[in-house]
Amino acid sequence: MVMMLDPVVTRFVERSPLTVMAQVALERALDPVWVDGLFEQFRERQYTRQLLFSSTVELMSLVALGLQPSINAAAQAKDDLEVSVAALYDKINGTEPGLSRALVAGSAERLKPIAKEVRNSRKGLMPGYQVRVIDGNHLPASQKRLAALRGLRGAALPGHSLVVYDPDAALVLDLVPCEDAHAQERTLVPAVIETVQAGQLWIADRNFSTTAIMVGIHKRKGAFVIREHGSSPNPKELGPLREKGRANTGKLFEQAVEIETDEGEKIVVRRIELNLDEPTDGGETVIRILTNLPKSKSAQDVASVYRHRWRIENMFQWLESVLHSEVRTLGRPRAALFAFSVAVLAYNVLSVVQSAVEQAHEIQDVPGGALSLYYIANAIKITYEGMIIAVPDEAWTMSRPLTSAQIAKFLLDAAAHVKIAKFRKHTRGPKKIVKKGYAPGHVVRRHVSTARLLKEAKSSRKSP
Repeated sequence: MVMMLDPVVTRFVERSPLTVMAQVALERALDPVWVDGLFEQFRERQYTRQLLFSSTVELMSLVALGLQPSINAAAQAKDDLEVSVAALYDKINGTEPGLSRALVAGSAERLKPIAKEVRNSRKGLMPGYQVRVIDGNHLPASQKRLAALRGLRGAALPGHSLVVYDPDAALVLDLVPCEDAHAQERTLVPAVIETVQAGQLWIADRNFSTTAIMVGIHKRKGAFVIREHGSSPNPKELGPLREKGRANTGKLFEQAVEIETDEGEKIVVRRIELNLDEPTDGGETVIRILTNLPKSKSAQDVASVYRHRWRIENMFQWLESVLHSEVRTLGRPRAALFAFSVAVLAYNVLSVVQSAVEQAHEIQDVPGGALSLYYIANAIKITYEGMIIAVPDEAWTMSRPLTSAQIAKFLLDAAAHVKIAKFRKHTRGPKKIVKKGYAPGHVVRRHVSTARLLKEAKSSRKSP
C-alpha cells in the first residue's frame, strides 16, 4: 500500500478505511497550493491579505461534509485562523461566480483520472462517446438575515446554477453559477457550449430543446440527445415515421427532421418517438427525442441513453439529503453559490470513494450505485475529527506528489478493509397511496394519545 508510512494511518485504514480514503481524495481535490493558485488566476476584485482562499474552501468543505454545523462553528474550531469571523464572511460573500465555477471544474479534472482508474471495468453508457448530462439547479429560499430582506413576506432566492454531470465517471465536471434567481437557466448554456468537444454526447430534458443549443453543440462536432419540447424547435418533417421495434417501456418510431436557425442555417437530425405502454405521472403517452447521433446508434440506443438522464436528478438529491449544499443562513447570492459549489466538490470526493469501494468488492454496477452515500458520509463524519487529531499533517501531505494511478491503487487497497454489509442500500417497496377522503375539521384537529390507541389495539387483538 502506497501510504503505509505512518502507523496511525495504518490503524485507521484497518478500522475506518472510508475516513482515510476521503481525506486522501480531498488532498488531491483541494491541494492548498493549487487552490490558492486558482484564486490568483480567476479572482476579479478579491485579494489575499491574511486569509488564504484555500483556508476558506477548507472551512466550507467541513460544513458541506457535515463535519461542522456552520461556517461560524468551523471557524471557532480552527486554531490557526488569523482573521476574524467577520473577515471570513466577507471573503465568502465576495467570492465571484467565476471563481466558484473554476473550483468545481478544476477539482473535477484533478479527480477524474482517479475515478477513471477505479471504474475502469465499467461499461460506458454510449460506447465511443464521453457522455455529459446537463440540468439546472435552483437554490431554495434563504433566511432573511439581510436588512433588504427583513420586510419581505415572500421567499428570497439566492440564485441557481447550470450543472454538467458525467454519469460514466459519476462526477460533476462543470457548474455555471448565476446570482439572479429569476434568470432563465437556458441563458447560462452558451458558457457550457463553449466547452463542447468532438466525441462528447450531451443529454438534456425538454427545457433545453432550442435551436441555438442543438445547433451550437452540432457546430462544435458534439452529439446531442435532447427531449423535444412541444413548441421548440418545431423541426420540419422530412419523411414518415418508421417503426423501429421496442424499448423497455414502449414502441419506438423514427423519422428524419430538419432544424433551421434564424440565419437560415439548417441541420438534419433524427426524431425518435417512444409510444409508452403506460402514461407518465403527468399523463403523457408519447416522448419525442431529437438527436444528431449517426444511424449506427439505433433508436433503442438513443432511448436507452436518454433514460439515464435521471442520474443527475439522483445526484441533486444526494446533494440535498447527504451534504449541506443548501446553507440557508447564507443570504448573499455569491456566498450561497460558493457553498453549493463546495458541496458539489464534496460530492465528487465521496463519489470517488464510493466507486473505489464498489470496485474493490466487485459490486455490480447499478444505476445510482448499490451502496448508500448517506451511510458512507455518516461513517466519515463519526471518525473524521478524531483521525485529524491523531494523524500528523505530514502523513497527508505525502500523498500530494503521488500519481493518479498510485492514489487509485491506495483507495482500492484501503477499500478492501470496508465491511461492505454496513453500507448497502436498503430499498423500500413502493409506498401505498391511501386516499383519506374528507374529514370534518373537529375530527382532524382532535388530539389522541398514541399509548392509549396502541393499548386498545392490543386489547382488541386478544379479545375473542
